[in-house]
Amino acid sequence: MYKRWYDIDPTVSLAVSLMRNANIITQYKCADLIVNASKENGIDISENILTDAFTYVLRRWYDTDQKIAEAFEYLKLLPVDVQKDVALQLINLLQLEETH
Repeated sequence: MYKRWYDIDPTVSLAVSLMRNANIITQYKCADLIVNASKENGIDISENILTDAFTYVLRRWYDTDQKIAEAFEYLKLLPVDVQKDVALQLINLLQLEETH
């Protein structure tokens, strides 16, 4: 049994791990990619849900920043196959950012 929702798929898990270790500017670029991909796939979270979701106890590393927490809420709502595709895009972005 998986403890974290993103551990179900190894590609998504790797992308999240790499993103966690990136600098904040790169994390924001990743967050933008996630939100844009989610909206392109019909996922749109209302502001009220995000505000409510952000008021709970901050337990996860990505909860400390609202932009990143929002991006992960979007990613979590995507179908598994789209999550994997977005994860591959994230990995590519993170590799590009690392070389610059």
